[in-house]
Amino acid sequence: MVKVVVVDDSAFMRKAISTMLSKDPEIQVVASAKNGQEGLEAVRQFDPDVVTLDIEMPVMDGLTALRRIMMEMPRPVLMVSSLTTEGAESTLKAMELGAVDFIPKQLSKVSLDIIKIEKDLISKVKSVARRKLRPVPTRNAAAAKPAPKEMPKRPAGGKVARDVIAIGVSTGGPPAVQKVLSRLPADFPASIVIAQHMPGAFTGPFAKRLDGVSKISVKEAENGDVLKPGHAYVAPGGMHLTLDQKVSQINLVVSSEPADALYKPSANVLINSVATAVGRRGLGVILTGMGSDGAEGIRDLKAKGGRALAQSDATCVVYGMPKAVVDAGLADEIVDIDDMAEAIMANIYK
Repeated sequence: MVKVVVVDDSAFMRKAISTMLSKDPEIQVVASAKNGQEGLEAVRQFDPDVVTLDIEMPVMDGLTALRRIMMEMPRPVLMVSSLTTEGAESTLKAMELGAVDFIPKQLSKVSLDIIKIEKDLISKVKSVARRKLRPVPTRNAAAAKPAPKEMPKRPAGGKVARDVIAIGVSTGGPPAVQKVLSRLPADFPASIVIAQHMPGAFTGPFAKRLDGVSKISVKEAENGDVLKPGHAYVAPGGMHLTLDQKVSQINLVVSSEPADALYKPSANVLINSVATAVGRRGLGVILTGMGSDGAEGIRDLKAKGGRALAQSDATCVVYGMPKAVVDAGLADEIVDIDDMAEAIMANIYK
């Protein structure tokens, strides 16, 4: 049984989330709270497997409560987030602090999407409940960590064999992608395209945040962008990103097609287009996330001579998307997230 504590200052939201979760016989909402202070007390008292946590609350806001939870009694936390620019920035900050994913605030709307929202909510709670978290280290403990590995250098006379890197990622993705991109050197010799399952309001702020912490340039992809080395492009939420190989350049295409894809953006759609456009020059990287999006794209890429990396089970928030690649025998390497940037650099010359 997965025990959940629901923290939100809106009585309607507390009721809506609790009602949806209670429909699954494997989930029990053991308590609800109307602010962060009450939420902390409920977490101490009931020791839940998962916490859903609003951001804007009186007495103690969600980010403050999250810091306390992750330092004192770490466990998977899902943020209840407004789908606005401000909501996106707060949620991305929460994920840096240790939250594993978010629930859209718009689930309070009565709509035909309510069943899908309910399904996603239940799936996220049950998936993240399996992941045991460690306390967030203090600043001194973090400083004592061993230095990261030396970034692989370009071999003498070595040519760039793979100049397009496609990253597919979902639940728990923002901190993972940030960890990878922030480790890459300014003279990174390849282009990066990213399909992160995320609403449209989030991908712009996400790209801006990545650009601020990375030596390479990062932006939200726009239709007609020309792929450049040392640049990363984040697919806009609610849209697909594909590559269009021209005679002397590769253009990015942002489109709503295929309309029937399960995810928008879809890692499968993106990686399949990389396979078609550049073949063996492509490197697919599948990071943490629920489901199996990306596995079919990786299969296509491998058939064209490309390579594939999958994040290790031990370092994923949810070992779903990488597991699908590993189980299908498609991963050339299984890599801890702390070592992924180095692995990408090494594979560029293979």
